[in-house]
Parts: sequence; C-alpha cells; structure tokens
Amino acid sequence: MIGMNTETADIKAIEQVVATVERAQRAKDAEQFLALFHPDAVWTTAHGKVLIGFDAIAEFTRAVLPNASWDGEVTYEAVHTQFLRPDVAAVKVRQIYHSAEGDTEGAPLYVMTKQADGTWMLHACQNTEVRVD
Repeated sequence: MIGMNTETADIKAIEQVVATVERAQRAKDAEQFLALFHPDAVWTTAHGKVLIGFDAIAEFTRAVLPNASWDGEVTYEAVHTQFLRPDVAAVKVRQIYHSAEGDTEGAPLYVMTKQADGTWMLHACQNTEVRVD
C-alpha cells in the first residue's frame, strides 16, 4: 500500500509534470516538452499517429510543435490520478485549447513512471480529441 504522505508528494510531482506540459505547449517549446519523456516512451497523437520511442516522438514534436497553429491559450489539468503501483500512475488530463472560434477539448491519458531519482516521466500516452455533437 502506498503511504499517504508519499502518495500526496507523488500526486504533486505528477501535477507539476502536467503543468510543465502546459507551459511547453503554450511556449511551443519542443525541448521543454521532450524533456518530460522516458527514453522508451510511446505516444499516440489526438489524430491517431503512433510514435514509438523517444526519437520518433522528438522528430514529430520538433516538426509540429513550433509551428502549431492554435491562436489562443491552452490549459492542462490533471483531473484524476490512479496509482497502478507505487512507481506507475495513470493520469487523466483535461486539455482545452481556447481560441476566438471557440474552445476545443482533448482528453489525454498519461501513463507515467517514477524514476530512481524520484522524478516522474511520461511513458505511454494517448491523446484523444473530444468531439461535441
């Protein structure tokens, strides 16, 4: 069982990773974003592109993020963290792109792993576009 103080500290650390994702996305800073990924990470974009391994994620991110076309602000919020074991967490994120044309929402799931030095990294992530019908 995870101790309450350890779990609370880990949740705060995980929330800081999500906050860093937000900062990197707002700044369109590929390197800040990439620093959050485990070397063996897997990422699936909101449009279904599967990127396996850091090199593939980095190539895609460096090509796309600096030239991203949203014209407003983006926010990210960790809305639920489920510990699968003490060093693995599934984190449900609410992602909102605010623009003059209206908000669009994403519903990423980040599986994060705690490293030996105590830092949490993005390890297996799936971004999903939320469609409003």
